[in-house]
Amino acid sequence: MALLTYRELDTASELALAAGQILAGQYAGENAVEWKANAEPVTLADRLANDFLVCELAKRFPDDGILSEEAPDRHEPCRNRRVWIIDPMDGTAEFIAHRDEFAVMIGLAVDGVPTLGVIYQPIGQKLYYAAAGEGAFLKTRGMCTALHVSAESDPQMMTVALSRSHHCADVDRICRRVGITKTLWSGSIGLKVGLICEGRAHVYLHTAKRVSQWDTCAPEAVLREAGGRMTDLYGMPLPYAGSELRHLNGVIASNGAIHARIVEAASYG
Repeated sequence: MALLTYRELDTASELALAAGQILAGQYAGENAVEWKANAEPVTLADRLANDFLVCELAKRFPDDGILSEEAPDRHEPCRNRRVWIIDPMDGTAEFIAHRDEFAVMIGLAVDGVPTLGVIYQPIGQKLYYAAAGEGAFLKTRGMCTALHVSAESDPQMMTVALSRSHHCADVDRICRRVGITKTLWSGSIGLKVGLICEGRAHVYLHTAKRVSQWDTCAPEAVLREAGGRMTDLYGMPLPYAGSELRHLNGVIASNGAIHARIVEAASYG
């Protein structure tokens, strides 16, 4: 079987839209919140979207591995050449707070490399998608546009995408060292990376160990095709294989022009 065909991207887009309908249906009502062992919230909406996506992907691609945030104890899929890495709802805290900054994320890693990514914001009906070598695109309310990161290289003209729920002082210090002062706030990591792909932001970074493979696989695939770059804080590639699911050395996503300077600034601690 070929490593990637149009079938994978079409299927991922279709399933992201359907999972988004599940989330949107739950969004209007009251959602009981449970807490996972890592103190992260989870709702019925997360579980319903997860069950749907895992079931459908297993049915349509029975030879592929599947790794989901809501089934993190399944390490076996990481041994497959092709692994679907999904976050049924990226931005659960925003969903609970009734902010629309949450998204369905479906990525496909082939031999440990993000090769396909779909990010869908149900309330805004924004669908970001990309496959290796095919470019990155945004479809919203029937309109489709190609995505390209900004070529801006002057930090004073750049904007950092900041997290509403997991913001930390280290990010502020790194941005001050580089000279970035403009900010945009969002919930989902996928949507923050989407802002970079649209050219509305230039940098996103996370310095702690809270980010996992399902948070970055789909966004990295889209960002790469839009001309950007994603690494850890040392400028090394993010891993998508093995039993360690977290990115222990943090994450930097950028338009590429500022990336080396962010890595240098982060190295000062």
